[in-house]
Amino acid sequence: MRSPRRIRRTALAALSAGVLLAVAGCAEGGDRTAKGTTGTAEAKDVLLQPLASPGPGPFTASTARAPASPAPSATPDSAPPSATRTVHRVSGAAPGLYSGSRSVAACDVERQTRLLADDKDKGRAFAEASDIEAVQIPGYLKSLTPVVLSVDTQVTNHGYGGASATAFQAVLQAGTAVLVDGRGMPRVRCACGNPLKPAGTADGKAAHRGERWPGYDPARVAAVDPGPRAATSLIIADTDDNTWIQRTVGDSGGRDRTPDDPPPFEPDAELLFPSPGRPTESAPPEPTPSDPSAPREPTDPGPGEPSDDSGDPPPGDPWEFEEGVPDVAPEPTQVLPAEPDEPAAPDEEPMEAGLGDGFTG
Repeated sequence: MRSPRRIRRTALAALSAGVLLAVAGCAEGGDRTAKGTTGTAEAKDVLLQPLASPGPGPFTASTARAPASPAPSATPDSAPPSATRTVHRVSGAAPGLYSGSRSVAACDVERQTRLLADDKDKGRAFAEASDIEAVQIPGYLKSLTPVVLSVDTQVTNHGYGGASATAFQAVLQAGTAVLVDGRGMPRVRCACGNPLKPAGTADGKAAHRGERWPGYDPARVAAVDPGPRAATSLIIADTDDNTWIQRTVGDSGGRDRTPDDPPPFEPDAELLFPSPGRPTESAPPEPTPSDPSAPREPTDPGPGEPSDDSGDPPPGDPWEFEEGVPDVAPEPTQVLPAEPDEPAAPDEEPMEAGLGDGFTG
């Protein structure tokens, strides 16, 4: 049995691999423009969406139950925000990716259902963007789990306009209430009722537009990948006392309990984003030659820095953003190296999302 420290190092290695993400439209095909016509979504803008802002084209009024005092995004106090954009792939089953208060739902699912049922046009557009039929909306929403994002997270968001859903890339602030499915994927943003899909991917640079919140760092943004299998529960962090909560999928908190086998680290551990400038695991020192005059092996400088001239200038805004927001220069992206993966243990069939399937390489 591996020690908790060994498990923690493996988790850090798996989650420290950053991948380039920028807007190239919905990852699953074309999107629609603001007028409802089919488009290719070649824009490379990423809209920053603070947790209380509904953003462009909200589907419904907010159904989020806002926390009493939302905390700013966590950034190490010793390091300034990075100028290099890095998006870290994180499994939707990772413990601590989501948080909440015990026995308290982050969103009012029943009200969300009623609001979409009261507007047939928006209901049809929501269903189309969610790849379901309109009659399936009530059951679909009840199958999702209300939680809160623990970290700033990039998604493919959708605004409503011209009787259809328009896809755009967005970074949602930590503390945003969302509904997630059984594999930990964000599916609805509760502040606006907008359907969500996985973040789009593309090469090049991304220009972040919108209001930057305290603690925002473009090098500390997550993009969620589906968990390895559909789970019956999620392990989330309790924001009230920094403990673990096991929340049943599709439940609003009434069946919350303490996990029988909690993760071997605290919810506030720096697992999702290792501190900048600090390796995830110290390398053993090289042996010192017995003869001081003996030549030493040349040091491998490592891979070169990615080119900053591969991206095209961002095109015009797909939405009418708020006036007075200054243009943001495109930020170069970076791919962080990952530690070698350890041999995987034989797969088991857990009934809940635990540590074993919480992290993906």
